[in-house]
Amino acid sequence: MAKAAGGLSPRALRENFAEIHPALTANAAVAEASRCLYCYDAPCTRACPTHIDVPGFIYRILHRDAVGAAEVILDANIFGGSCARVCPTEVLCEGACVDNTLLNDPIQIGRLQRFACDSADEREIDFHQPGPDTGKSVAVVGAGPAGLTCAHELRKHGHRVVVFEAGKVAGGLNTLGIAAYKISTQYALSEVHRVQRMGLDLRFRKPIDGAALARLLGEHDAVFLGVGLGATTRLNIPGEDKPGVWEALEFIYQTHTGPLNKARVGRRVVVIGGGNTAIDAAVAARKLGAEEVIIAYRRDRDAMPAFHHEYELAAAQGVHFEWLARPLRVVLRQGRACGVRFARNRLQGTGRQARLIRVPRSDFTLPADMVIKALGQVTRRDLLMTVPRLKIARDGNVKVDPATHATSVPRLFAGGDCVNGGKEVVDAVQAGKIAAAGIHRMLSE
Repeated sequence: MAKAAGGLSPRALRENFAEIHPALTANAAVAEASRCLYCYDAPCTRACPTHIDVPGFIYRILHRDAVGAAEVILDANIFGGSCARVCPTEVLCEGACVDNTLLNDPIQIGRLQRFACDSADEREIDFHQPGPDTGKSVAVVGAGPAGLTCAHELRKHGHRVVVFEAGKVAGGLNTLGIAAYKISTQYALSEVHRVQRMGLDLRFRKPIDGAALARLLGEHDAVFLGVGLGATTRLNIPGEDKPGVWEALEFIYQTHTGPLNKARVGRRVVVIGGGNTAIDAAVAARKLGAEEVIIAYRRDRDAMPAFHHEYELAAAQGVHFEWLARPLRVVLRQGRACGVRFARNRLQGTGRQARLIRVPRSDFTLPADMVIKALGQVTRRDLLMTVPRLKIARDGNVKVDPATHATSVPRLFAGGDCVNGGKEVVDAVQAGKIAAAGIHRMLSE
């Protein structure tokens, strides 16, 4: 049966959940900045969805102007501190670093970005102020990174902004849905507060449906829709709704909202899924004190959607992997999960498009007193279908004009996971920026 925090002491839990990439000292930051080649065409900047001037801020760190570096970063990405912690820099800016082509280690851009942003945070410096009041009003639905970025950009232009959040905490998955060993709740909320200081009206426990959205369009000059995604995708197997079976985000959520020594974890945990959220849940379970954690994925390692550096992190934490495992049912004992029954798959074809064929007489059971479902999230089709004339793609996401993020409904814009199906924080930030520019251009005309 799941127990509270695996019996670890509060001190051990704090150490386990310390951020995995510690902050650089000032001297270490300068030394790392000195390695940068300050490329003319800056492939690192081109690889960043928000197009942060990476050589520009690293140059300022080299000359011991960390606050100036933070201004460069936050001007392009108001969630620059969060992105420095949680974005896959290994496959974005650092992945594009020209040093890779010289067989050297790339510049540690993420850690330098964190150093700069933390330096400004320590001095409580805000670089942006609201623009002169334009008399225009915009409603933002959803207080995740996309919605808050859109709101921040609109306040810079002087538009009044009201943000409607269905929950009781702002920041979306950036605050509560990413493993706490990557980003603390306190830090994520500090970036929310930076946006709030721009003077927007943030209202909690305000879920929006189609009728409410129509009212907002009547009350405001424009509306931005940043509602994210919905519940975890179902396995559609017997027993998945029984006690002992958790959704991955629910499991991660508890590490942000209460004392770690009160968080629930099993002794033997099976995580079903192969994405980055599956890795987050598995590693968090180990850090909470689970004795054995297994990630079971229906395809092989080559087709695993999680980033390679995330796989390596999990393996280093003692997480085991079962490849080509097809879940059949949750095994129950006295109404609670005590394991998962699987069959082996065989791949016909290659990559993520390979056909999965069940291998006869290959069934096996993995014992577990906690099962975590990490299969991604479904779209908010239930909400989106209530909005008249809103065009939705076949995958259930909102269709937008990529240049402005305008939807098919006049004066309604959208961005973030409800448009892209679930990407990184930095992608949500860029969507909010593009939409804000589109809204501002429309209101100015």
